[in-house]
Amino acid sequence: MKLKHLISVVTLLSVSLLAQSATPDPQTKPKTKKKAAPSETSELASEVRQLRQRMEAQDQKILRLEQDVRSRDQQISDLQNAAAQARSSAESAVSSSSQSAQAVSALQSTVNDIKLNNTNLAMTVQEEQKKVGEMIGSPLAIHYKGITITPGGFLAAETAWRQHATASDVNTPFTSAPFPGNDAYHLTEFFGSGRQSRITLLAEGKISNAKLSGYYETDWLSAGVTSNNNQSNSYTNRMRQLWGQVALTNGWTFTGGQMWSLATETKKGLDNRTEALPMTIDAQYQVGFSWMRQWGFRVVKNFSNEFWLGLSVENAQTTNLGGGNFPNNFLIGAPGTNGGLYNGGAAISGTGGLSPNTNYSFNYLPDFIVKGAFEPRNGFGHYELFGIISNFRNRLYPNATPAISSCGVTAPIPAGTPNCTNVKTAGGIGGNARWSVYQKHVDIGIHFLGGNGVGRYGTSQLAEVTAKPNGALAPIRSYQALGTLEWHSKHWDIYGNAGGEYAQRTQYLNAAGTQLVGYGRSDVGSATGPGGGFAGGTGNCLVEPNPAATANGTKPGFTPASNGCNDLRNVIEGTFGFWYKAYNGPKGRIQFGPQYSYVVLNTWWNSSHVGNVGTNPLAPTPHTVENMFFTSFRYYLP
Repeated sequence: MKLKHLISVVTLLSVSLLAQSATPDPQTKPKTKKKAAPSETSELASEVRQLRQRMEAQDQKILRLEQDVRSRDQQISDLQNAAAQARSSAESAVSSSSQSAQAVSALQSTVNDIKLNNTNLAMTVQEEQKKVGEMIGSPLAIHYKGITITPGGFLAAETAWRQHATASDVNTPFTSAPFPGNDAYHLTEFFGSGRQSRITLLAEGKISNAKLSGYYETDWLSAGVTSNNNQSNSYTNRMRQLWGQVALTNGWTFTGGQMWSLATETKKGLDNRTEALPMTIDAQYQVGFSWMRQWGFRVVKNFSNEFWLGLSVENAQTTNLGGGNFPNNFLIGAPGTNGGLYNGGAAISGTGGLSPNTNYSFNYLPDFIVKGAFEPRNGFGHYELFGIISNFRNRLYPNATPAISSCGVTAPIPAGTPNCTNVKTAGGIGGNARWSVYQKHVDIGIHFLGGNGVGRYGTSQLAEVTAKPNGALAPIRSYQALGTLEWHSKHWDIYGNAGGEYAQRTQYLNAAGTQLVGYGRSDVGSATGPGGGFAGGTGNCLVEPNPAATANGTKPGFTPASNGCNDLRNVIEGTFGFWYKAYNGPKGRIQFGPQYSYVVLNTWWNSSHVGNVGTNPLAPTPHTVENMFFTSFRYYLP
């Protein structure tokens, strides 16, 4: 209820009460009035006046109250209008505030993003400044005229100990391990060396559709004519690898220069610089490992990083002429000519052969190697299959003394029979497989190569050809096999290898039927046969001779090759070693480790009771064992 209504009701009630008090009740019988005294009349009039005055005052108060009520009503109306306007303004403000809040939120998000971007940018700038500083202070590569040159390699301090002396550094000449018939067999040897230290340079540049690369690798495991272990202890450095490469974006790669042979196993496709080398300290690696480092030109096609097909043309060389009793009526090559930048040499006295360090054969054609590699998409394994084709050639002289049947002419040889050239094609097939298992901590590898005339691709360098009674060359069948097991972790590399190489007996009976000619002759070691090799029933390979009388103590005595000690049937090696990486980080790598090798050489001499050998069935088969121990301490450049 409004205030003015309340006041009106109160006023009416008050007036009604006053009227009732002044008006007699009509139902009450009038009483007989007594005539009032003058004083009473005067008092009544005074009370009436006072009552009237109070009523007038009350009316004035009511009027003022009504005015106040109207004023309050106006104020309330104004307040209500103001409240409505305020409500409307508030609603508008709320709507505007919501929009403003969204705008503020979006603005705040943008500000936060800008702050974050600024922080990231600042961090990136700092990192780039740090990288630039590091590159300037210690660059990982050298940038020169648009190409990147990356140095590498390692510095090595190594030792080699052998049970039987070979006068060799940390690279072992396996076929030179001495037999008891060599004075050096009875002496051990120890050599310390830093010559396997290596320096590498890789240059890389990119053009629109290809990557250009060049690689150089050198060490000091060579022997110039002035190299020695004396006061200055100096040795020449050698060219291990030196090649250039063009790798097109369409998968074709062309590489030319001195490099690992395509026959060498790789870990990734057929890519250079991914060769799967044994982890040995011995720089001649491991028996059973097939490899060459020689000139070559290689073309490889990459099919979706899953299959690779390659063809290489590589330098040929007839280095290992084995066997004996063949005639002196042919020519393979000659010692190098100094003017032609090859090392000079001389014939080995009494053998008609050439010094093995200076034998340069007159090659007919290069070697050809075809190879395919496969890597499944699931990443399990790397597989290779390859073939080698080699051509051997010599010049035959039918009129040599004594006259020998050759050039298609049978004995007796007519006078003036023209000389001729004989060519023999040979080759082999090989395969490699490698698996990484146990979260790539364990690597398992197997290798095989077999064929005719492929002996020089093996680590031990068994003979690859011999000669027939008429002087024509005859490739020797050989086999090479290797198994490897490696375990890798952050600080350790542990490896074990077992490999062998075999050269098959390749012999021929001369026209007169009196002598065997070739490799691994079965009459060698017979007391009565034409080869003749026994001395006191034990054989010259097992008897220690006196040293050479005129060598002043620097030339051990040894059994002549004509007695069959050099016709090896097989070479077997087992190797165990490990590397401990004490530090491997941005400053390079420090590692050290030992290696133990056990090597066995078996000859063909008296290895089979054939023919005249049967006259002495208890004659021993000459063989020798070599125990070797190596150590290495290396610092690899980062």
